[in-house]
Amino acid sequence: MKTRKLKTVMKGNWVMEGAGVKLRRIFGFGDTSLTDPFLLLDNFGSADPEDYIAGFPWHPHRGMETITYMLEGEVEHRDSLGNMGVIKGGQVQWMTAGSGIVHQEMPKAYEGTMRGFQLWANLPRKHKMTRPRYRDIRAGDIPEARGPGWSMKVICGEYAGVKGPAEDIVIDPWYFDVKADPGAEIKLATRPEDNVLVCVFEGKGYFDKEKAQLVEPGQAALLGGGETLFCAASEEGVRFMLMAAKPLGEPVAWRGPIVMNTETELKVAFDEYRKGTFIKK
Repeated sequence: MKTRKLKTVMKGNWVMEGAGVKLRRIFGFGDTSLTDPFLLLDNFGSADPEDYIAGFPWHPHRGMETITYMLEGEVEHRDSLGNMGVIKGGQVQWMTAGSGIVHQEMPKAYEGTMRGFQLWANLPRKHKMTRPRYRDIRAGDIPEARGPGWSMKVICGEYAGVKGPAEDIVIDPWYFDVKADPGAEIKLATRPEDNVLVCVFEGKGYFDKEKAQLVEPGQAALLGGGETLFCAASEEGVRFMLMAAKPLGEPVAWRGPIVMNTETELKVAFDEYRKGTFIKK
């Protein structure tokens, strides 16, 4: 089987978002064809509440999904569907914006390092205006798969007979939290049709057999085509998020929190938001 090669390493940039949240944007608002159907990946992490406490007050989304995976800390969620709750370390919030949702995400002060990821996934044209929904996935509901030298939390998708709790996702993605043992060299089977990315957040590792470039925390590796993923962990091991899905290959019109296929659709969405007709019954 063909092993995927490293295409590029994305180091991201520090940005301020929301009402003043400091985070590292690994990728997003660039060439979406490279990461299709994934649009954006933010990695947040700070021991200083001033970096995150302002949060993300009420704002709209349409045409996409947001997936928040908390590693440590707490974030309170409220939305226009009436959902509310607090997600904590090890938990996932999977929100399908579809035809339109308005929500807020407000971190709570935490004694320690508040850290986690938010991934944005695109929706295909025929599902852009689907009914919005929200799922709060508890840490205890996320199963674990294991193999020689590795273990993974299966959040969405299925691997080695282990199926994740985030079901009925339109783009059928894989979203795994993978840990490779110190010094281990592992191979993970992948679906040939998928775009595959990994984002390291603990330890370091190589994702090509030539070991040409070490991928460090806060960096993401975009892999080329193939049927297996290679990883050689450093002597401290490596932990990374694995994201994989088949590209949509559709035009993307994207501004701020709304992702559609045409500029006309974007204009309609923002006009509806201003007029108060954004939320559909």
